[in-house]
Amino acid sequence: MFSTDPVVCIKEASIFQDHNTILGDISFDIQKGEFVYLVGRTGSGKSSLLKTLYVDLPLRLGNITVAGFDIRGIKNKDVPSLRRKLGIIFQDFQLFNDRTVTENLMFVMKATGWHDNIKMRARISEVLMQVGLGSVEKKMPHQLSGGEQQRVVIARALLNEPQILMADEPTGNLDPEVSHGILKIFQQINNSGTAVLMATHSYGLIKKFPARILKCEDGKVIDSAESPFDLTMEY
Repeated sequence: MFSTDPVVCIKEASIFQDHNTILGDISFDIQKGEFVYLVGRTGSGKSSLLKTLYVDLPLRLGNITVAGFDIRGIKNKDVPSLRRKLGIIFQDFQLFNDRTVTENLMFVMKATGWHDNIKMRARISEVLMQVGLGSVEKKMPHQLSGGEQQRVVIARALLNEPQILMADEPTGNLDPEVSHGILKIFQQINNSGTAVLMATHSYGLIKKFPARILKCEDGKVIDSAESPFDLTMEY
């Protein structure tokens, strides 16, 4: 049954790194199909917030639900089921350099419960076409440009048709022209109904592709939907 619940719902949560409170008493929702930027200076809590959402850091205080899962009380055995509903994209790609593009994607599919080789190959072709890569299946990561590698990473994140993509500085290592191409892919994915939460330092990208902004600052999260602010290049 289709649910209208937000894909991310945070109520009075605090985000910790070790024993330090990075973000305190934060509350916001991200609706299905919404595009949201996450900004803030280095060390302001962007990555810690993302890691809490995909359960790489424990939630100790407050309540968070992601894709229908209660993060506070989630059991270890349920984490893979949650992550199948998320697409996680890292700045440093995290591709296996000794495997082809297809083998990289197959590894993720097998780890998330796919078994049928024909269906897997069909889905791999589908997601690679979706990110504008038609003929890289047999290539090794080192044979691809940085922009192409990032597109493979996005394709990998799309394999299980996630409810939300969480991207941590996905254009941080790419030049502006390539970054714009990556953003357009995110927009296309978003237009097809997948929510996107993207941490970025790029003021230029936000100016060119405006959307709702969450800003980590002074241990809080400021929401442009509630209190519009001037986005400067201070971070």
